[in-house]
Amino acid sequence: MPETPTKPYLLRALYEWCVDNGYTPHLGVRTDARTQVPTEHVRNGEITLNISPTAVHRLQMGNEVIEFSARFTGVARQISVPVANVYALYARETGHGMTFDVDVPNAPKAGVQAKAEGEPASHPGSLLPAAKKDAAPSDPNEPPKPPSARGGGRPTLRRVK
Repeated sequence: MPETPTKPYLLRALYEWCVDNGYTPHLGVRTDARTQVPTEHVRNGEITLNISPTAVHRLQMGNEVIEFSARFTGVARQISVPVANVYALYARETGHGMTFDVDVPNAPKAGVQAKAEGEPASHPGSLLPAAKKDAAPSDPNEPPKPPSARGGGRPTLRRVK
C-alpha cells in the first residue's frame, strides 16, 4: 500500500496554527486545468487565496482537493484547488508559513474559472489562454541558458495587499 503524502496534513496544521494565533492564512496556488478559481485574479499562472474563516464558507481541506466558497467582487464562487497545486500556505501578517514543491503533470498552464453559486459547471471560453510555446527551436550547438529568476526553481513568497 503506498504511503499517504504529508503535504495535506502539513497544510491543515499550518492553517490551524494561523487561525489559532489570529493570523490570516493565505494559500499560494499554481493554476492549471484542474484548478477552479476566478480567472480575473490569476497572475502569471498563480493566485493567492485568503482562506481565513471570515473570508470563506464551507472550507474542506481534504487529502486531494481543497474546496470552499468565497466572494470575489461581491459574487459567491465555488473554489476547488488540487493539493498538488498548492505551493505555499503562510500568515499574511508575518509571512511565516511553508512552501512546497508543485508536481503538476504536463498539463497546460490554464485554469478553469470558478463558477458562481447556482451557475452551470462550465462555459466555453472559461479557460485561461495556454502558455506560449517557444517561437523557435533552440540551436543544439548553443549551451543551455540558465533558468530565469521567475518561473524556475523553488517558488518564492511575495506579499500581496
